[in-house]
Amino acid sequence: MSHSNCANTIRGLAMDAVQAANSGHPGMPMGTADMATVLWTQFLKHDPTDPSWPDRDRFVLSPGHGSALLYSLLHLAGYPMSLDDLRDFRQWGSNTPGHPEVGHTVGVETTTGPLGQGFATGVGMALAERYLRETFGEELCSHKVWGIVSDGDLMEGISAEAASIAGHLKLGNLNYLYDSNHITIDGSTDLSYTEDTEKRFEAVGWHVVSCDGHDADALAQAMKQAQAETERPTLVICRTIIGWGSTIEGTSKTHGAPLGADEIKVVKAKIGLDPEQSFQVLDGVPEAFRAHKGAEARAAWEARVAASPKAEQFRQWLAGDTLAALDGAEWPSYENGESLATRKASQHALTAIVDAAPWVVGGSADLAGSNGTKVGGTALTPDTFAGARVIHFGVREHAMGAICNGMALHGGLLPYGATFLAFHDYQRPAVRLAALMGQQVIYIYTHDSVFLGEDGPTHQPVEHLLAMRCIPNVTVYRPADARETAASWKAALANTTGPTCLVLTRQGLPVLPGTLDCEDAVINGGYIVSDCDGEADIVLVGTGSEVATLVEASQHLQGTGIAARVVSLPCRERFLALPRSARAAIFPVGVPRISLEAGTTMGWHQVVGATGLALGIDTFGFSAPAETIAEKLGFTGSQVAATVRDFLGRD
Repeated sequence: MSHSNCANTIRGLAMDAVQAANSGHPGMPMGTADMATVLWTQFLKHDPTDPSWPDRDRFVLSPGHGSALLYSLLHLAGYPMSLDDLRDFRQWGSNTPGHPEVGHTVGVETTTGPLGQGFATGVGMALAERYLRETFGEELCSHKVWGIVSDGDLMEGISAEAASIAGHLKLGNLNYLYDSNHITIDGSTDLSYTEDTEKRFEAVGWHVVSCDGHDADALAQAMKQAQAETERPTLVICRTIIGWGSTIEGTSKTHGAPLGADEIKVVKAKIGLDPEQSFQVLDGVPEAFRAHKGAEARAAWEARVAASPKAEQFRQWLAGDTLAALDGAEWPSYENGESLATRKASQHALTAIVDAAPWVVGGSADLAGSNGTKVGGTALTPDTFAGARVIHFGVREHAMGAICNGMALHGGLLPYGATFLAFHDYQRPAVRLAALMGQQVIYIYTHDSVFLGEDGPTHQPVEHLLAMRCIPNVTVYRPADARETAASWKAALANTTGPTCLVLTRQGLPVLPGTLDCEDAVINGGYIVSDCDGEADIVLVGTGSEVATLVEASQHLQGTGIAARVVSLPCRERFLALPRSARAAIFPVGVPRISLEAGTTMGWHQVVGATGLALGIDTFGFSAPAETIAEKLGFTGSQVAATVRDFLGRD
């Protein structure tokens, strides 16, 4: 079967899918069909009969708008992707959404669409592969990460961050094919993008090869060079023509709209397809895509695993049952009244976790000491992966988030990444994608409020808790003390269906008597941390550092004849998901509620109700000592008590 028949079949399927939907991007699949054909028929190691085979090569389509390319490849290669699925492109409930979605479509390795995310996620996959390969040997783990990246991917800042760390770590298992078509939505890339890509990537430690992206022999030779390079990641610059074969090829007109029925007929006649037939697959093309012998490679791998003395440990890492591994581990414990920053308590818990479960691997964006992620052992270096306990991500919050996503998607490692809460904004797109993909990634955020103090409003998060809580499928824990912090870590380890954000203090917090044996309550999201005798006049609810303030306020109120119940709500999402009866047991019907959190009050009326009072900070912070800020904002126990008395009309 000729290469051109394979590539042109892909072009026809992509044009027809976009036309049927009257929506989509035909130009990119038409321009990359040649490189995709060479890769998928000659180089990519995969098995459609076992799409989750751990030692398969990973394929990342970073410009996810070209999803019609990937769906056509999956159909031709024998994945559960029918021609009817292609006909239903971009329709409600279809197997072919507008951008590839992992977990939705078999054979899709990562959700892509926001440009640059796929690029950085692939770096995380390559990092995970090398870590497992050096830990267990090439017999059990030895594969490549291949991907197609676009001009838009390389313009996004996250790709620069990710390329830098990939080059630094010498990820020779990472090979990207750069679809260099010099076109974006607005027109030629010369409008805004004139850098020397080859020199840029060479400068950060990549192996760079250039070729004609429409010459099958040149593409194969370039991919052989990429495959042979083991010390550096490789960028193959493929000079291509967007919309190849159409009368408007090489222009932005082919980028983001159907070509139209008449134009498609012209293209099909030119490339050897029947102009009157839609979704045509030329004879012999599927066989060409299915001749890769992936099943044989998988069977050989399974035999090696079965014979390996490391097989049981390898399977344990792939299963990643971290909570089971913690059985019998030395878990931190604390005394009532002990003062400890929750970031320090997090470090205690994390140390116990990585000692018991060495597949828990992560690090910080150049803030390891501040974030509490120095957990002992060696650090990951370009020459040492196996046994490393800490990854130095550098000042790259966005890439760190996406790299952690890639590690989780790859399997075998449970990743975490840490930074200051104020810098969540820098990695928010990656957190959002982790939530969309349902990946277990743990994001650690320290220095969680205006009580950071003298660093001032640039570093004091105010709206960030709300911003994280707004993302569907993100679970946010803001523990009140060291015990709740340990319990929050266990909750994060139990949450396998999405990311967890642990939000932690810089300043010391007292260990509260009411947090003893709080583990189950923390997982459920909220509980009574301090109660009154008899019926309550008011329920005070807070998170993190404000819970201790509310306990102090309740003691002031008790002296004035006001009975106050104090509720700790470390995870608002989990608590609001409880049955109404469980919530009513904590918040009695008819008893007024007041919330206190060192952040925006927006969203708190979900908890306190329309008649309740939400106390917080709806301005930016201030440069001053934490104690001064607390007093100026009315966040001391005595001030909160006075506010409660005024609210109840009991001055």
